[in-house]
Amino acid sequence: MDFQKLYSKSTAKTLVPKLEVATSFWARTKGLLGRKELPADQALWIHRCNSIHTFFMQFPIDLVFVDRQMVVRKTYSRVKPNRLVLPVLWATSVIELSPGFLEANPITVGEQLHVDHPLS
Repeated sequence: MDFQKLYSKSTAKTLVPKLEVATSFWARTKGLLGRKELPADQALWIHRCNSIHTFFMQFPIDLVFVDRQMVVRKTYSRVKPNRLVLPVLWATSVIELSPGFLEANPITVGEQLHVDHPLS
């Protein structure tokens, strides 16, 4: 699997060295379902998504919702399994992170993020 890197343009910091991208219908629908954990150095970026649910998940997650320009619109920490996160205004995608990620790596609303695409 090819991973990308998630950076903060605002702080010039690498946030996630292994960013998995879910662009297909199936990948977006499945999300993190079926996984027992998400390593701290990994995240899942779900395109065309401004709300999520954690039904049937086995662990909590942190969330960062971004708009088309990768500007952070909203963050959520430690969303427990079997929860629904309502649509976030202007968000077009969400980055799902390991629980506690946002405590260790604060990301603020308005922060500019960037994804480095792998060379192919």
